[in-house]
Amino acid sequence: MLKEWIVRAETAEGASLARELGTAPIIGQILWNRGLQSAEEARAFLHPEDEPFHDPFLMMDMERAARRIIQAIHAGEQIVVYGDYDVDGMTSTTLLMKNIRALGGMVSYYIPNRFTEGYGLNGAALRQIAADGCGLLVTVDCGISSVDIVAQMDGAMDIIITDHHLPGSVLPPAYAVINPHRADCPYPDKDLAGVGVAFKLVQALWQIEEERLYADDLDIAALGTVADLVPLVGENRKIVQLGLARMTECPCLGIAALIRVSGCEGKAINTGIVGFQLAPRLNAAGRIETARRGVELLSAEDVHEADHIAVELNALNTERRDLEQDILTEAESMLGGFTPDVPAIVVAGEDWNAGVIGIVASRLVEKYYRPSIVLTRQGDVYKGSCRSIAGLHMYDALAACRDTLIQFGGHAMAAGLTLECNRVEDFRRAFANYVNTQLKIEDYTPKIPIEALVAPADWTLPMVEEIALLEPYGMGNPRPIFGVRDLRPRTAAAIGAEGKHLRMEVGTRDKRVAALYWNYGELAELVTEEAGDLAYTPSINEWQGMRSVQCMVDSIMPAVQERVFPDRTLLKTIYAFLKGCTDADGGIPYGAVALTQHFSRRMGHISHYTMDCALCIFRELGMLTQEEDGWRLIPPQGKLELMDAPTFRRHAERKGDI
Repeated sequence: MLKEWIVRAETAEGASLARELGTAPIIGQILWNRGLQSAEEARAFLHPEDEPFHDPFLMMDMERAARRIIQAIHAGEQIVVYGDYDVDGMTSTTLLMKNIRALGGMVSYYIPNRFTEGYGLNGAALRQIAADGCGLLVTVDCGISSVDIVAQMDGAMDIIITDHHLPGSVLPPAYAVINPHRADCPYPDKDLAGVGVAFKLVQALWQIEEERLYADDLDIAALGTVADLVPLVGENRKIVQLGLARMTECPCLGIAALIRVSGCEGKAINTGIVGFQLAPRLNAAGRIETARRGVELLSAEDVHEADHIAVELNALNTERRDLEQDILTEAESMLGGFTPDVPAIVVAGEDWNAGVIGIVASRLVEKYYRPSIVLTRQGDVYKGSCRSIAGLHMYDALAACRDTLIQFGGHAMAAGLTLECNRVEDFRRAFANYVNTQLKIEDYTPKIPIEALVAPADWTLPMVEEIALLEPYGMGNPRPIFGVRDLRPRTAAAIGAEGKHLRMEVGTRDKRVAALYWNYGELAELVTEEAGDLAYTPSINEWQGMRSVQCMVDSIMPAVQERVFPDRTLLKTIYAFLKGCTDADGGIPYGAVALTQHFSRRMGHISHYTMDCALCIFRELGMLTQEEDGWRLIPPQGKLELMDAPTFRRHAERKGDI
């Protein structure tokens, strides 16, 4: 897939900011590009540990809520924390429950079942909690939209809502509603995760009860913050920076067990490890079974118990990955006719696990770069998870199709929906029609922001160490990506289990620089034979006491001179070559990479991009089918028109030929 580079320009303002900060020019430019355009803002960003936490009582209803909880603690009332089934919900639940207990309160928790109760407050569950003697229920990471359910519980027990999701026009009639997104809330940082809001509530509790400036449990708070993909700026950045240090040095027993079972013991914990190793294992509990096991792990006070639960969650995560891959494979089999003309993807399964279809939708977006919706049948309805691309607001798209839906909700990039089983095709057509009106041809090309064009050999260890000042990376503060054009690696090899990953040397004769490209080992025989544009992030490799610069590759694209789209003449030549490659059974036992190499050696150089485009065109014209171990030519029936191939026609449209 080709990607468009958006290369940031050097500015005098960025250079001036760097001088004022005493940093390398590239640091000043990156900060300027990210909207940090004064030295004061930039220093606060680079050193969040030096910034104080905001006063929790700036948040609307904070004092009222905290004093009600303290009252319940002193009176011996039964308190229940009601959380959500994702990592943000588990960490929020654990954090609040742990501290209420430390303050002497009688507290338990409730997390709804994803499959039988769904998201948010459940009326039947609340009635049972009240009947069991609860005097005060505190929600974390949920409840802001449960106006009717909270109203129905009036008089049964007091309810305090803490949430970070956007409220509607009417707030729930709860005893207190803590949410920085309230229109009347003056709290300066609106981007807190659910666990961040719970953290501020805990700060208020300790401040009232013991006049203590609480800053504990930051490992738990950081875990939920990273997992929930909130912007890592402002207070979130401080929480995560300090929390990652705590995870590395002295995490709670549950997180320590997760680190061990993930194979990350002894490593400096960063947002990548949290997001791709720790959080998925916790999330597996809510996706496959019940999120209670996640809370039990985070609350564990015995190392053996923590290790036992962590092993259990690790097994669930393996099961989750297998389920995800099975559903993805089945979904992709439904896209056999996928062409550039397809504006959006909507796939439906009869018994796909509802806990993983959102991940599958994300995988489809990554591979096809189309707005993607994955539906699974649940009784008389289909429920779906939606993921979008830049340029399409998913919630607005679903709103435009509301006549085909029972209900929907979400935001710009992700959403959920429910529809009747007999309306799937109606919805698919309505959604595709709306997407067609919103997106142009160029919108289907992913964009990569490139901070600067820098050759890998130009990096020094001090420069890379300065780049690390921008960590922790995440939403709102993405990993900086640099680019180098027209690069041909000196060497390349497939490494890892089954040659899954790619290792290259991309430096000069005098300065060798390793580059790692995860999951692209199949390119090992190709990348040294054609020039490419490399997008990467520099990092430091430490091995046997030696430190060196290395590149973590984001993507490789064919260089401009390699992006030769096959015209009619070249297509005839490639087709004749393919006929010459057929075996006795009429098959072509080679993949696209091998075919590119064979053609280049026999007929003259072409790039993998050119061969791939030709294969797509032949497939779209019905002249070729893909098989498990290669391809098979199909003799054409009658005259074929190249413009009937969407890949060829889209290229002509981009050029302005039609």
